[in-house]
Amino acid sequence: MKTVRIANGSAFWGDSQEAPLELLRGGPLDYLTLDYLAEITMSILQKLRARDPRAGYAHDFVGVVKRGAREMIERGVKVVTNAGGINPIACRDAVASALQAAGYADRIKIGVVTGDDIMPRLDEFLDRGLDLTNLDTGEPLSTVRSQVQSANVYFGAFPIAEALCQGAGIVITGRCNDAALALGPMVREFGWKADDWDRISAGTIAGHVIECGAQCTGGNCQVDWETMPDYAGIGYPIIEAEPDGTFVITKHRGTGGRVTVAGVTEQLLYEIGDPRSYITADGTADFTTIKLEQQGLDRVRFSGIRGRPATESYKVSISYSAGFKAVGTLVYSWPDAYKKARAADQILHERFRRLGLKLDAVHSEFVGVNACHGEMSGEPANDIAEVVLRIGARSRDKAAVERFLKEIVPIALNGPPSVTGLNAGRSKVDEIIAYWPALIPKTLVAPQVEVLSA
Repeated sequence: MKTVRIANGSAFWGDSQEAPLELLRGGPLDYLTLDYLAEITMSILQKLRARDPRAGYAHDFVGVVKRGAREMIERGVKVVTNAGGINPIACRDAVASALQAAGYADRIKIGVVTGDDIMPRLDEFLDRGLDLTNLDTGEPLSTVRSQVQSANVYFGAFPIAEALCQGAGIVITGRCNDAALALGPMVREFGWKADDWDRISAGTIAGHVIECGAQCTGGNCQVDWETMPDYAGIGYPIIEAEPDGTFVITKHRGTGGRVTVAGVTEQLLYEIGDPRSYITADGTADFTTIKLEQQGLDRVRFSGIRGRPATESYKVSISYSAGFKAVGTLVYSWPDAYKKARAADQILHERFRRLGLKLDAVHSEFVGVNACHGEMSGEPANDIAEVVLRIGARSRDKAAVERFLKEIVPIALNGPPSVTGLNAGRSKVDEIIAYWPALIPKTLVAPQVEVLSA
């Protein structure tokens, strides 16, 4: 059977910039996917584009193209990425410039998938009676409409496959579901139909396994992490996909980390909700049907995957402004470190009260004592060497948050002794960007695909 090798070299914007190049150079590949987007990333990109109409995409991808153009072109590796963010056209133009500078402009076509950005159409949808109800709270979007900063539909794999069918060697999308980056090439290579639910679900699960990069090859893995070989040279994942929907997860030989049933199972459980109904734009995958087999060193085979039809809606990721926040930290040392930190926290809360600060919430953590596990951790030993008091506040009133920060610094001299590591003086007030998940009928939006020479 025909086998297609699809690797993923980026799990988020900020992931290793060496991983894509190591994948391109480390062995045979048919496709390289690069995932840069998360919900908060979209709002950040929206802000960047508001300041500069040429911005709004993950510029790290342009660096990958500059450094890896030769391998992409000469080895025939097609690249699929959601680096387009809020501005896929600008991303395409920047990539085209990079290819021209590298002397490869006439040897590759760039495909762009757009249409996911529905920010300009929000009022139209609301006027038509579409509430874009928050899936978590049940509130209509109208309650925060004036604060909305971005709104993007999660498209699926078929627009990506269409761009590949039109000859694109690089496909740049805006928002799409993460697994679509890998599923799109499978649809293209194997000719899977939109209603072939079992294979679509298998491809979706394959994409889900590799979407977080090295998290499925030993990174951030609880199983035997102390014996993990060569974290410094950890390999990123590769799908070896077959037309019947079975696939193997592996990595390049000689790279660090490991691919095991236990390790990929941890990744399978990442952000899935009900394992029987993992819903994407392309279909509904049933994770309970997955059969896993260790097929040899660093090879895990998936089979038996079943799926169900897609829903009539796309998911929409909306971000909106929800006030302001700031965080300060104070480090207290032995003796009585925890007692001093607790006292400082109480003093600060009392000062906020006496000043009448309009803070919606103030949250304190004692790092080294209970920041990860809260009160479940119990009372610490008296001889604990150091404790970090991390205190944060949020409010709709920016001035109140600014004053909150100013009250933290003085406690270095007018509170409990032995404080160090004071960072409140360098902290700043940040805008809070909140997440609003919603659904939109597929009949109201449609992806657009354009393929041009670089």
